[in-house]
Amino acid sequence: MLKGIPRIITPDLLAVLSRMGHGDEIVLADANFPGERLNKNIIRCDGCEISALLEAILQLFPLDLSVETPWIMMKPSDLSNYDRSVEMGYHELLRQFLPAIKNAKKLERFEFYKRSSEAFAVVMTGTLNRFGNVIIKKGTIFSQ
Repeated sequence: MLKGIPRIITPDLLAVLSRMGHGDEIVLADANFPGERLNKNIIRCDGCEISALLEAILQLFPLDLSVETPWIMMKPSDLSNYDRSVEMGYHELLRQFLPAIKNAKKLERFEFYKRSSEAFAVVMTGTLNRFGNVIIKKGTIFSQ
């Protein structure tokens, strides 16, 4: 056990987060996401919800300030089944760590899949919300 590390962060996830460099991206994927097909670096967190995992990761993970927005979501293909509260919840969490953060960049499904295949890792969760997948981009920790 380590002090200061949220319990939801598994040893495998902690290792990946620490190995990532500036500009690397990690996907927090819902239970229906085809992560195993898209990326060879998969971390299983099936008992976790994306929102809880995102909150824990943001305690350790600097967001990239050199891009317009360091988070990306999948553009919903069917607005009639889209629950905007999921995106708004993520945005509120991100604001706690970066108050001026802009709205998510949105990518069409297959663009999101391509981006996910190029990500450093994909974290598979138990989240069942449609269009709840999110990509976050790692920034740097500045010396004082």
